[in-house]
Amino acid sequence: MKNILITGGAGFIGSNFIIYILSKHSDISVINLDKLTYAGNLKNLESIKDNANYTFIQADICDKNLLHEIFNKYYIDSVYHFAAESHVDNSIAGPEVFVKTNVLGTFQLLETAKNHWMSAPFEAKDKYKNARFLHVSTDEVYGSLGSEGYFTEETPYAPNSPYSASKAGSDMLVRSYHHTFGLNTVITNCSNNFGPNQHDEKLIPVIVRKALAKEKIPIYGDGKNIRDWLFVKDHCRALELIFQNGRSGEVYNIGGSCEKNNIQIANIICEILDELNPLKKNESYKQFISFVKDRPGHDRRYAIDSSKMKRELNWHAETKFEDGLRDTVKWFLEKYKG
Repeated sequence: MKNILITGGAGFIGSNFIIYILSKHSDISVINLDKLTYAGNLKNLESIKDNANYTFIQADICDKNLLHEIFNKYYIDSVYHFAAESHVDNSIAGPEVFVKTNVLGTFQLLETAKNHWMSAPFEAKDKYKNARFLHVSTDEVYGSLGSEGYFTEETPYAPNSPYSASKAGSDMLVRSYHHTFGLNTVITNCSNNFGPNQHDEKLIPVIVRKALAKEKIPIYGDGKNIRDWLFVKDHCRALELIFQNGRSGEVYNIGGSCEKNNIQIANIICEILDELNPLKKNESYKQFISFVKDRPGHDRRYAIDSSKMKRELNWHAETKFEDGLRDTVKWFLEKYKG
């Protein structure tokens, strides 16, 4: 049986991935390591908590002694590293925890994997010949695009926030452990995810929650900051493909090929809510949209070129944005009206 360590598995993308992977495979064992900070919630995993192939451990990825015990006890041969501090606003208010978790935590994981899997640089132990470390990162490490062009795997890093800088640092560490020690790693850089289980602080949940409360829906600046949107289930499918068939030491960009600016997102969500949970006659939730002071260093546009994923792994995002967003709004509507 394959023993998979998933870090940050109680968070948004990690929890969706655990549910996805356990639904597909009966011959794997998932060990979910999560510190359960504000962004982690075990309610995200209610549907699989009693699965015999699932184990939860509350722990900090910076705890090297505990990581050593986990790798020893469970004979970990696969790592999906999701755990990270990930909210840009929080990184502006308090950068230190981002450096600690995203950089030092990733270092401790890499060191543990290297020490357990490798007998010497570029020499894997017999039992761990196929062991692999997949590091989940973000398109924010590339900085900001102008009105044209796309991020590719060759785009130079130019992070503009403490969050993206800490993720860039973790990416570089993963790269170094492959090139220096021969550790079998792959790095993924994804665009903005959306879907069930996303934390309340993120854009789409904020819009839904504020609208239902009939409060101002805060949109930074002029609302024209553009992001490439990716439905979380498409991301999960991509991650499994990369883990199974991606080339060692490579970087893979995962995007939804769906560029929308923030005011478009707000308007579409309000239209969905107008239909699903209507206000008084001739009223729209759009009346609550409000522009607020832009955040410092707010990148203008992100857009990912996923052609490497399509070319090498025959992957593309399958979920239509409108369908995925409608399902997501329904999920949050049920959560907030609960």
